[in-house]
Amino acid sequence: MEDLLNDLVERLQRAYAGELLSVVLYGSAATSDYHEQHSDLNVLCVLERVGLPELERSGEALRWWAKQGQPTPLLLSAEEVRDSTDVFPIEFLDIKESYRVLYGADLVKDIQVDMSKHRTQLEHELRSRLLRLRKHFLKTQHDDKAVSLLMLESLPTFATLFRHVLLAAGFPAPVKKHDIFQAAAQHLQVGPTPFDALLEVRKGSRKLVAGELRSWFESYLAAITAVSEIVDKL
Repeated sequence: MEDLLNDLVERLQRAYAGELLSVVLYGSAATSDYHEQHSDLNVLCVLERVGLPELERSGEALRWWAKQGQPTPLLLSAEEVRDSTDVFPIEFLDIKESYRVLYGADLVKDIQVDMSKHRTQLEHELRSRLLRLRKHFLKTQHDDKAVSLLMLESLPTFATLFRHVLLAAGFPAPVKKHDIFQAAAQHLQVGPTPFDALLEVRKGSRKLVAGELRSWFESYLAAITAVSEIVDKL
């Protein structure tokens, strides 16, 4: 991981020279919750400006990064870091919670998030993801492998959203996925089944048995629906 990150920073420095203000690693890779097989390396790259010339200059570095199986870095200008928190409160709160500066100035520490915008985005994200989950299940319900992947691949997103529901409701909001689902079970009365079991499958310490699939998805869907309704009432 460290070799990859160092290589990325060097490539970005060559691409942008003095216009590169900061490179920040955020998310699970910046914590002890990182899992090499499943966790992405999420990177924020802050430039003086982000126009077409800047996007073009990043091409070689970001094509190389994609070949490493990593998501495209988030490219923002310093102005956007300062002024976009009202539109993306969930994302900026997450970055502030778990990050590590890889290069340049720490532009994250001074970010201020308006929490009045937080609940609105949270409900929108939960409802949208829930509808997407139902839609994909309609297409894949007769394919056990596809249904299992649907849960496993959406699990990190719902862990993040559950964490933010805990925050919005005034409860302690852990960072590690296992702790998030335990806290949701305690404070929101949803889960931890099947979330903890799915985490074990992701880590390779448990196999998903076809006979359990329907009950797992039923619990998964019911919990996400219940959390969406909780946010609606906040």
